[in-house]
Amino acid sequence: MLLTALLLFATPQVVEVKSPAASTMDLFGGKPGSPQRGPWRAWLDSPGGELPFGLEVRVEVYTKEPRWTAILLNGEERIVVPAVSWDASERRLELDMPHYDARITATVSADGKQMDGHWRKRQGLARWTDMPFHARFYDAPNDAEIGLLERVQAPRFLPAETLSTDAASGAAVVTTRAPLAQRWRLEFPSSPDPAVGIFKQGPNNLVTGTILTTLGDYRFLAGRRDNTHLRLSCFDGAHAFLFDAQLQNDGVLVGMFYSSDRWQENWVGTADADVALPDAFAEVQLAPGLDPAAPLPLKSLSYPSLDGPARTLDDPELHGKATIISLFGSWCPNCNDEAALWAELYELYYPRGLRIIGLGFELSGEVERDKKQLLRFRERWNLSYPIFLAGSADKEKAQLAFPLLTQVKSFPTALFLDGSGRVRAIHSGFAGPATGQTGARLRARYVELIELLLAEEK
Repeated sequence: MLLTALLLFATPQVVEVKSPAASTMDLFGGKPGSPQRGPWRAWLDSPGGELPFGLEVRVEVYTKEPRWTAILLNGEERIVVPAVSWDASERRLELDMPHYDARITATVSADGKQMDGHWRKRQGLARWTDMPFHARFYDAPNDAEIGLLERVQAPRFLPAETLSTDAASGAAVVTTRAPLAQRWRLEFPSSPDPAVGIFKQGPNNLVTGTILTTLGDYRFLAGRRDNTHLRLSCFDGAHAFLFDAQLQNDGVLVGMFYSSDRWQENWVGTADADVALPDAFAEVQLAPGLDPAAPLPLKSLSYPSLDGPARTLDDPELHGKATIISLFGSWCPNCNDEAALWAELYELYYPRGLRIIGLGFELSGEVERDKKQLLRFRERWNLSYPIFLAGSADKEKAQLAFPLLTQVKSFPTALFLDGSGRVRAIHSGFAGPATGQTGARLRARYVELIELLLAEEK
């Protein structure tokens, strides 16, 4: 089955606490100052203004023991926060996402309806993203009747006024009520390749979708359109994206893209029902001098394992009738999307001879810290194939650490080897669950390729 909206951490069966006893309420902050349970409108202060996302805060019962839980919301995506802690004495709530080395820490107001704090995400050994975080409780109608699986979401973007003049010419902008086109060709100055925007406009001006690039997808975007004004955002614990655009008189979208607090660039979009990305199986090649008809020379490549000494990649125990070498990073949401698929395919095809080798490229450069992140990644997706710490997340350094390719263009990158060790395909990037049919087609191609390799004789 194709992956649906991801839960970023496996959770046991839960029962929502509707009316906790007084002792339980005291334990979990039922006194003034504890967070209100239910939907919140949350946002980060970005260079482009508010970067909003949905948040649910609950008290739930795990094996009869109540505990705080939280869920991040992006459209249909529901991301369970792995660790939530509440300090009643300090009125401090922490939403910890250790798999991304990220955390939200917030102080809750005396009435329990406002949070203010920071989101911190490690970007390197001594480099952090640090953005102000805020949230306001949403008094949803009939909240007492909201079930565990069907909950009201707080509004994401508040209604906004549209620009009254064209940014370039100064001419009046025509207010339009025509539905937003579903497929767009997007141009970003930082990329020589166009991107593909897939948007769906629903009731109440709400818009969902994603953006596909040759490096991967922007996952679940959600927002709204107010006449000519389009705003979309995504926050998954690792990345914070904001797209803000105006629809011009000629039908062109002109906007700005903000990524966390470190990157911003302009972009232009043109409706194009036929736009498509280049074939991701043709983006990366074997390094010059390597014979594609010969087994991949893996003898010289040795990396530290997570559970023991270093091993060379030509170890026969690592290979089968078909072998996938996956270059990834635990910090990368697209890599996490792909890992969920690898876990499914590995379980399905291992008895027939499929083997997978994971090569992790991490952020800090500190061996023990990076190994710890890879162990969290392995546990998170219940991966049983071997994973090695291969090097740095810097793509140029990654190419030096794995010098068998012309480049490491994207994380993830997957090499498909046959039983004799020859490379039969290289796929750069990944189309995750937010991409719908595109992701389904990629999964089908992976399955087709694996079936072909397993059916061959050495």
